[in-house]
Amino acid sequence: METFESSDGTVIAFERAGTGPPVVLVEGALRDRTASVELSSMLAATFAVYTYDRRGRGASGDSPPYSVDLEVEDLEALIMRAGGSAAVFGRGSGAALALLAAADGVAIGQLVAYEPPYVVDSGRARPSTDLPARVRGMVAAGRPADAVERYLVEAEGRSTAAVARMQAEPGWSAMEGLAPTITHDLAIMGDYAIPEERFAAIKARTSIVDGIASAPWLREAAQATAAFIPGARYLTLEGPSADLAAHDLDARTAAPVLAELLS
Repeated sequence: METFESSDGTVIAFERAGTGPPVVLVEGALRDRTASVELSSMLAATFAVYTYDRRGRGASGDSPPYSVDLEVEDLEALIMRAGGSAAVFGRGSGAALALLAAADGVAIGQLVAYEPPYVVDSGRARPSTDLPARVRGMVAAGRPADAVERYLVEAEGRSTAAVARMQAEPGWSAMEGLAPTITHDLAIMGDYAIPEERFAAIKARTSIVDGIASAPWLREAAQATAAFIPGARYLTLEGPSADLAAHDLDARTAAPVLAELLS
């Protein structure tokens, strides 16, 4: 593991695997860099793969006050350490963060965004505007499990039954530990509408990707996002997935496709 200081002095932890053109992997909500291990190891056969803990996660710091601009600067600083420009793969709210960075002119050559979770389906309600405050209050009150549950139900559209099953799985405690960062991802997503004018400024070669069995609202969001980015390509991954409803992706299915898109 290596570290660097971002523009506000926050320490950001990262790892590098493989050699070749640089690729940065950006994780989404309730994930740290360990969630990228399998995909990173597969891409490392072709690329120098950089995985990092977004601020507030893993070994990275979280200096207040938080802002989305600081997260963009963290990604930009890591790209500078990777050689000044890089390809980027992001998923979920990490995909939205990568898209915002590209729109701001960060030196991203190729960008692959997997299921940025904007809400464009009229049948899918956007999270309420008070969700960040409620999550913040739950965390402050020592109720991280409630904060994670509310996020998963209201922002990711999971059923309470699905969340109950997740609570019995080994990864639940890790998600509870990341509960304070939920508000970071909610800030990145804003009102969950696609920032059309901002994305129109993206110059990176961009691919918006979804999964064949993902929730319809996520697939609709992927298609709509691609439509607002000049020259963007939209495509669908086929094959197995560990958790299709959660817009996860199977690394073995994704790696060869991503290797081509990120080259």
